[in-house]
Amino acid sequence: MTYEQLSAFAQTSGMIYFMAIFAAVCLYVFWPSNRAKFDKAANMPLQDEEIDHVR
Repeated sequence: MTYEQLSAFAQTSGMIYFMAIFAAVCLYVFWPSNRAKFDKAANMPLQDEEIDHVR
């Protein structure tokens, strides 16, 4: 196996790996059962709560 073949194989397999990870993250984020979790997290900065431990 030459350097060029190894380089092409590494580039192709790396691209496939990162595309698979990206697809898995997108599926996780847009899965309907996770919507409530992400809606709650999106509204956290807007909640008015007293923080007792801050002086």
